[in-house]
Amino acid sequence: MGVFRQVLIVAVLAGLSLAGYEAYRTYGLPGQEAANGQGGGPPQRAVSVEVAPADVATLTRQVEAVGTTRALRSIDIVPSAEGRITALQVQAGQEVADNAVIATIDDEIETATLSEAKASLEEKTQALERARTLIRSNTISQANLEQLRSEFAIAEAALARAERRLADRTVRAPFSGVVGILSVDLGARVDTDTVLTTLDDLSEVEIEFRLPETVYGQISQDQKVEATSAAFPDREFAGRVVAIDSRIDQASRSFRVRARIPNPDRTLPVGMFMRLDLSLTSREGVVVPEEALLVQGPATYLFVVEDGTAHRRKVETGKRQDGTVEITDGVDAGALVVSRGIQSLRDGAPVRVLNDPADASASPNAAEVRSEGKRT
Repeated sequence: MGVFRQVLIVAVLAGLSLAGYEAYRTYGLPGQEAANGQGGGPPQRAVSVEVAPADVATLTRQVEAVGTTRALRSIDIVPSAEGRITALQVQAGQEVADNAVIATIDDEIETATLSEAKASLEEKTQALERARTLIRSNTISQANLEQLRSEFAIAEAALARAERRLADRTVRAPFSGVVGILSVDLGARVDTDTVLTTLDDLSEVEIEFRLPETVYGQISQDQKVEATSAAFPDREFAGRVVAIDSRIDQASRSFRVRARIPNPDRTLPVGMFMRLDLSLTSREGVVVPEEALLVQGPATYLFVVEDGTAHRRKVETGKRQDGTVEITDGVDAGALVVSRGIQSLRDGAPVRVLNDPADASASPNAAEVRSEGKRT
């Protein structure tokens, strides 16, 4: 026998052995079919899987943005007159009421001027009263009476001016708010350009942010907003939209939106970076765990368990969010889908469910699907 024939025989035997091994791996022992009493084909072992029900959830389309907090009202406190600070009535971080005294400026001259104006007015008042009595007896002329009336009016104006100048020596809060850090010390000389401190109305805070023009028609007044901050990771702040710009920026193709968030405990300061979520639309949809999907080329499949058997279903998917995916066609709500173990499954294969489907809900009661996200 030649060497070539020997090599050929060895190759054929090796091929037959390999084919037999693969058949053994796939179908089991040749006699197992007869032992099991099956005549249609080799038996298949049950594949261990975990399942989850296809749930109905509220799918919310959201848009994301970022912005910075600003006070509902915020001003720099400056005096209305020049002089030396004689008293500071507030401290940094103190909450003050409307018209509360913040600081006073030396007022000796203004006090004296006011006393002089009062005395002058009293003198002019008495002179006018005497003239009115004398005019009845024609002791004085009508011209003299008119002159005294004019002097009386001038004295009244001088008194009002003196009272205002004295009042300007006291710096008051124009509205209720929280005082910032003081920029001056007691005894410092100030003028009408000196910033004494700041005053912020933090009963509510506003956040201005930008959104893409694609959602312009889906934003409206009083629309709900949820805001979060890295400073308060376990807390969400609920607010509403209070203003929408009527213009779209031609460079960024975005528009400005302003939201307002109640801040009764003064938790949020001015200038804090916030992330916002706005719900645009919501609808009901069927969702399943994302790991239940089997993608083969352009098609997507699921395995549905019915009577202990896995059936492969071609499905159409929709929106995704945090481990869940919407099924728009192919699976109805309530169906048990294989969430783990799909790599070992074939269509029609028997399965052994390892978990309780009631404890493997595909999603929480309200799933939120975000899209059109934009951070600015």
